[in-house]
Amino acid sequence: MPRTAIWTSISNTLTRDIAEGRYGPGDKLPTEAALSARFGVNRHTVRRALAAMAQDGLVHARRGAGVFVAQKPTEYPIGRRVRFHQNLAAAGRSPAKEVLMCETRAADARETEALVLAPAAQVHVYEGLSLADDMPVAVFRSVFPAERFPGLLTDLMDTKSVTAALKRHGINDYTRASTRLTAKQATATQALHLRIAEGAPILRSVGINIDETGTPIEYGHTWFAGDRVTLTLQDS
Repeated sequence: MPRTAIWTSISNTLTRDIAEGRYGPGDKLPTEAALSARFGVNRHTVRRALAAMAQDGLVHARRGAGVFVAQKPTEYPIGRRVRFHQNLAAAGRSPAKEVLMCETRAADARETEALVLAPAAQVHVYEGLSLADDMPVAVFRSVFPAERFPGLLTDLMDTKSVTAALKRHGINDYTRASTRLTAKQATATQALHLRIAEGAPILRSVGINIDETGTPIEYGHTWFAGDRVTLTLQDS
């Protein structure tokens, strides 16, 4: 009878530890050195076991931080009103945003069309990272008409909330006019931000939000880590 490979035995043992609750979603596994000592093997064997578990979606590595048990995907509804903080809080997760870039520049052709702007109009661009329980779940870029919302970037930096920032400019409600979902592969930069492998599956959402008069006020792109979010479509 063929013997079980050592790395397979280690993978099976750690998988059983997770199944029995010794390590929960988001928990950090022991270091490679600690696992090598526990199983009496070298680090290469431990790495092979962890790589197999990562391929099965059980764990994921964070560069410079270690290996963590995979979180259960966060339920994220997409409907007429998409609100990041409310969606994450409703799913029992703690939401946060990390600002990556804010700038005002000339709109490109797609932004001009989506926001119904005059040629050479200026836009505010807000890029960042969305987190759930300190785990990155999406990279986003939101574009707003600069002439209508002077000072909006300052409000976005201050509140880290599109809803709160727009409210300071008299927008008490806004709704989603359109959403397009497309499967993609993570670029090197997206992978770095999301702490996933380059080429890993991600889901891109492209949406246009409008105010109560039907005027476009936000043109947004969001790239979701494929294994961390379950997108659900809702009517409201």
